[in-house]
Amino acid sequence: MSEIKNFFKPSSVAVVGASSQEGKVGNVILNNILYGSKENKQKNVFEGFKGRIYPINPKTNEISGLKSYSSLADVPSKIELAIICVPPKAVKQVIQDCGRKEIKSVVIITAGFSEAGEEGKRLEEELIAEARKYGVRIIGPNCLGIMSIFSNLNATFGDSIPNRGPISFVSQSGALCTSIINYSFEEYLGFSNFISIGDKSDVDDADLLQYFHKDEKTKCIMLYIESLKNARQFYEIAKRVVRDKPVVAIKSGYTEEGVKATSSHTGSIAGSDIAYDAAFKQAGVFRARTLSQLFDASRALAYQPVPKGENIAILTNAGGPGVLAADTAYSLGLKLSKLKNDTVTKLNDCCPSNWSRRNPVDIIGDATAQRYETALDIIMNANEVDGVVILLSPVATANTMNIAERIVDIQKQVKKPITVSFVGMIAHESENYLDRNGIPEIEYPERAVFAMYALIERMRFLHKEGLI
Repeated sequence: MSEIKNFFKPSSVAVVGASSQEGKVGNVILNNILYGSKENKQKNVFEGFKGRIYPINPKTNEISGLKSYSSLADVPSKIELAIICVPPKAVKQVIQDCGRKEIKSVVIITAGFSEAGEEGKRLEEELIAEARKYGVRIIGPNCLGIMSIFSNLNATFGDSIPNRGPISFVSQSGALCTSIINYSFEEYLGFSNFISIGDKSDVDDADLLQYFHKDEKTKCIMLYIESLKNARQFYEIAKRVVRDKPVVAIKSGYTEEGVKATSSHTGSIAGSDIAYDAAFKQAGVFRARTLSQLFDASRALAYQPVPKGENIAILTNAGGPGVLAADTAYSLGLKLSKLKNDTVTKLNDCCPSNWSRRNPVDIIGDATAQRYETALDIIMNANEVDGVVILLSPVATANTMNIAERIVDIQKQVKKPITVSFVGMIAHESENYLDRNGIPEIEYPERAVFAMYALIERMRFLHKEGLI
């Protein structure tokens, strides 16, 4: 896997097609590698890649303060990773240059290949044949690029790099990568790697799964898939990886119109959705049907412990959200734990007389931070409860920041999974505090339940495989 490793941990990077012209892809990528993000460049703060950077452009001697070279052959040192952003018909020659320079890892940003019709498909076949002569591995073409966050490497033409964290994301859509990065800042979601694989002419999902299986920074692998060129290989590798690390996938193109859109987007064939669904289930890959499910499941699986059993409790200060959460749990096949008499007795002591006395545990609308803390401590320590979904509808009596702090403190003591919805609240300090401490805080109750469902499905898989 050394060629794959060099995509994420290179000591040197060349940008073929680097440009000094503002707004050109070759200019944006070079500056992202150098500065880390568009914002850092505007501030003239160098927080990008710390290894050697080589712009390649025969028309100039200097770009962004770096010495520029006419060709890869002119660079006097070894290059471990090349980023190509030249016109389609010039790519094949650059691949030859990479082979002669013994550059084994190449990202092709350029579009206009298999997604662009027969002529593009022919060009792609030619460059792949050339790459195989030299043992060159390719990500792309027609992609946004790659990010290795712990290596400070932003080799994309996006404008931001996400915070560091435990999720590696592989996407057939480059635009989806940039959208998720923007979302991640709002939710304090951290990533270790971002890969836009575009047309998947060579390196594909299975190769990257195999690499991230051994990557110590990756705790959860998130996939956006339009098609798989080698479904059998993906299945065999995913089946091994999922035993050690959760994999969450969203597969698009499962309707007739979606299949048509997939073909025009990346030149791929979507295939039978029934077959994909069966393969994901057999391999243990958790399938998301929407982007919100992709985010929520990945956040829970990356940050929360796996429950020891299937019984969950719902803690709420409002009946309506509690009922919605219970309905969602039932529809997903989750079990609401039956509270033991001892648990009910303890809750009687801290709750008003009109609390629900059952699960969902409705501790009434005037619940304070102290009541939340006491009730949560009782529920988390109850043997009949394996995980807790906490709901809070904002009221004057509930200091949300205090409640968030107490949720974090209790989970540190009792290692059971928690998901939270402070219903309707967006970008509050209390939400950010929970997210920063690895507890998924999600806007709606149904989504908080779904995040818990992902954890229970993970537990069920590990139990079936005899791993717990």
